[in-house]
Amino acid sequence: MQNHFQTLLEQAKEEIEAGDSPAQLEALRVKYLGKKGALSQGLSQMGKLPHEERKKIGAVANQVKAAVEALLERAMQRAEEAALKASLKGPKLDISLPGRLCRQGHRHPVSQTMDDIVDIFVGMGFEVADGPEVELGWYNFEALNFLENHPARDMQDSFYVSPEGFGENAPPMVLRTHTSPVQIRAMQASPPPLRAIMPGRVYRRDFDITHTPMFHQVEGLFVDTHVSMADLKGTLNAFVRAFFGESVKTRFRASYFPFTEPSAEVDIGCVICQGTGCRVCKMSGWLEILGAGMVHPNVFSASGYNPQEVTGFAFGMGIERTAMLRYGLGDLRALFENDVRFLAQF
Repeated sequence: MQNHFQTLLEQAKEEIEAGDSPAQLEALRVKYLGKKGALSQGLSQMGKLPHEERKKIGAVANQVKAAVEALLERAMQRAEEAALKASLKGPKLDISLPGRLCRQGHRHPVSQTMDDIVDIFVGMGFEVADGPEVELGWYNFEALNFLENHPARDMQDSFYVSPEGFGENAPPMVLRTHTSPVQIRAMQASPPPLRAIMPGRVYRRDFDITHTPMFHQVEGLFVDTHVSMADLKGTLNAFVRAFFGESVKTRFRASYFPFTEPSAEVDIGCVICQGTGCRVCKMSGWLEILGAGMVHPNVFSASGYNPQEVTGFAFGMGIERTAMLRYGLGDLRALFENDVRFLAQF
């Protein structure tokens, strides 16, 4: 059996020295040293030998294994060096040539607009608040003083979530139609004074050149003692000047919202025609940008605030509409079509 191992070593040496690639040498390693290789098969026969002879043959087998491993290591080094030399003789790579330029990505115009609006209000001392997009009907409607028969609660305007999986008696759930529910959650979570803005996605059943089923809003809320309409006007005037420019004028028109009283719609001087009249402003010289008002006492009561002790104002605007005015766009849907040629302009 000792002769068998010596013959095995000579055969392995001959084949390993003839190998000229890493793949061939790996195959030889498996052939001779693998679990089912020639050396393992020879060792499996040693159980039939006497104890003293097994010790002698085992020592020989270990020597053969070490020798084969050394042969393979040297041969592998030779093969790798030969492969490196062959590659160096091939075509050269000129590392001094300029690389291919990759166009750098950038923020979407809607994201840019939202970030800029948030930065302005954060600079005024507002904190950013967030809430769920799938909202309980109570937060989306009742807590905001929407009466049960209010048209905004109709299925034609809101995306209701099926109660299946929530149980038969589960409360109605809806894709939030505005970010105002975050105001309720913020007041429930924090005592006054409170100053926060709520940016995020909202959903309504609407789709045309100025509306989409999913869009973005940012709303603001300021609650404290002795907050007045003058505070609201001063805050929004400061925002308009910071966002649209110092020369842009504002005006407040009386309006109605269930969650504020009194309520107002805020217009700015048309940024397209500078107030002289054009198709965008319908020759009026003014463009509506947001709604605002003093928080209704019923909203305070639903949120756990005492309307006899605090007052506050709230406002909200659509991000896409604001982006349209800022960049002079004619169709809101262009912001969602992901045409690279369009987005690259921003």
